[in-house]
Amino acid sequence: MANRTETRTERAHRTIHAGGEWLAASSGATREILDPADALPFTVVAEGDEKDTDLAVAAARRAFDAGEWPHTPVAGRAALLRRVAELLVRDREELGLLESRDAGKTVEEGRVDIDCVADAFRYFADLVAGEAPGRVVDAGSPEVHSVVVHEPVGVCAMITPWNYPLLQASWKVAPALAAGNTFVIKPSEITPLTTIALIDLLVEAGLPTGVANIVTGPGHTVGARLAEHPDVDLVSFTGGLTSGTKVAQAAAVTVKKVALELGGKNPNVVFADACETEEGFDTAVDQALNAAFIHSGQVCSAGGRLIVEESVRERFVAELARRAQKIRLGRGTEDGVECGPLVSAQQRAKTEDYVASALAEGAELRCGGKRPEPSPQRPESGYFYEPTVLDHCHREMRVVREEVFGPVLTVETFRTEDEAVALANDTEYGLAGAVWTADAGRARRVAGRLRHGTVWINDFHPYLPQAEWGGFGKSGVGRELGPAGLAEYRESKHVYQNLAPKPVRWFAG
Repeated sequence: MANRTETRTERAHRTIHAGGEWLAASSGATREILDPADALPFTVVAEGDEKDTDLAVAAARRAFDAGEWPHTPVAGRAALLRRVAELLVRDREELGLLESRDAGKTVEEGRVDIDCVADAFRYFADLVAGEAPGRVVDAGSPEVHSVVVHEPVGVCAMITPWNYPLLQASWKVAPALAAGNTFVIKPSEITPLTTIALIDLLVEAGLPTGVANIVTGPGHTVGARLAEHPDVDLVSFTGGLTSGTKVAQAAAVTVKKVALELGGKNPNVVFADACETEEGFDTAVDQALNAAFIHSGQVCSAGGRLIVEESVRERFVAELARRAQKIRLGRGTEDGVECGPLVSAQQRAKTEDYVASALAEGAELRCGGKRPEPSPQRPESGYFYEPTVLDHCHREMRVVREEVFGPVLTVETFRTEDEAVALANDTEYGLAGAVWTADAGRARRVAGRLRHGTVWINDFHPYLPQAEWGGFGKSGVGRELGPAGLAEYRESKHVYQNLAPKPVRWFAG
């Protein structure tokens, strides 16, 4: 294998890792990776296909069926995960910068992502290390020993999105390895670089050959083959609803386990009493900006639906728009930049289409709604779009119903608590939401009534690796993180031992 410097910066064309080797695509195809800040290519990766996918799955299958990792003691698996966390800390600056250039986010966001990735590896290491070896079941007889144990699922296919490339990968890789599985991962074809780097770190940490495999390539070939492959035991997908539905349909043919995280249309509900003090008002506005515009709104849990009590609506929205106009857009690697570009020309065009449709349907543009003026920090060729606030929105608008994945905030209003809850739940998704209020009783009532997998009270966006993440409705099935996130990568087995066997005499003969 090439040395570490070469693998990170000069391994052009060889980004498929199968059975312990870095390979070019079998077809010889490659893809240029563009910096979304200027649309210029800055590296090249292999463009894999079904043949490459089959090679990687075969390697993962061998490593699971005949390899050592599934039988490695829990302490050994936990130790490797902790070693990976240490390597992530060591390479934090390098990986944070790579995430910034690849996905367009600011370097500081990239650094925070790497911290969170390290936290995920530590959490799952601690979780498995602290578990009991099995759950004893009371069989009602001293002559029976009954225990439920957990075993790895097998070969796991992981399909990850472009917005948080390494973070989303870690939410799958860490629990899968903790449970003793092998895997093949397909990162987004437009942001694969930090996931490639993670494979290097796993190898450096001592993971046995064939346990970790990666195929860089598009979803319609690599992703589709992973979902349908008969030697894959589980497929975990994070991405859009349409693609996730196709993954589930393909996986159903072989009746493999499926976990889907499919995004959301997330309400941020602000009651007037949260704004009664200047500090409360300032905090709620500040958090509404964070909810909608972090990473240019390219977040599955983005609070893109502001649902604000009518009595404070005008003051709240005016201040929100004023501050949104001051957000400093630019290349994520530049000092002082607060928000980077969208990830691709396609994503910006999609955002522009949603804004145009909203204005045609009667929304009022309070700020943004266009590409910014070019500057040294914002090359004209980059995929920049101004933070946009759309007022006087209603449920029938596409921009309110559908996931935009761009820097667009819609504003709806309510008068009563029941109306606020009804609006917040009036979505086919159910990933996350927030309620802002100074009334503790109201906070608990509303949180209890919201049909979303994560509900924040007087906050937005924080998550904990020890708490489950996932959604209701069309936001997906299954959970990542927390004990349930580990359980996704396990099978439960009941072992019933008769300590004093004797004839049953059911049949007289």
